Amino acid sequence: MLCAVAGQAMDAVRRPAVWRQDVLNRSDRASPMAGEAEVKYLDGDFRVVRPGAFVRCAVTGVPIPLEELKYWSVDLQEPYANPEAVLQRHFPDARARRT
Repeated sequence: MLCAVAGQAMDAVRRPAVWRQDVLNRSDRASPMAGEAEVKYLDGDFRVVRPGAFVRCAVTGVPIPLEELKYWSVDLQEPYANPEAVLQRHFPDARARRT
């Protein structure tokens, strides 16, 4: 019985981890930082000023984990959850013109 359990444990070690390809710098362990981060948004990158696990979308208020942050404005120094939020912020009248 002991050998069967040890064999199962070894199988679990040998199995490769499944990674999501659409998330950059994703790790399988939880972030040691809790709470909201303060971030300086730069061209093509950002710098964490105060450590934390997430930032809030400037349009929707949705928390965005730092490892999933892809959209922000350097000029306005604010993050966005998705491309639709970017469009809402920069072109607020666009939806009204389509209807």
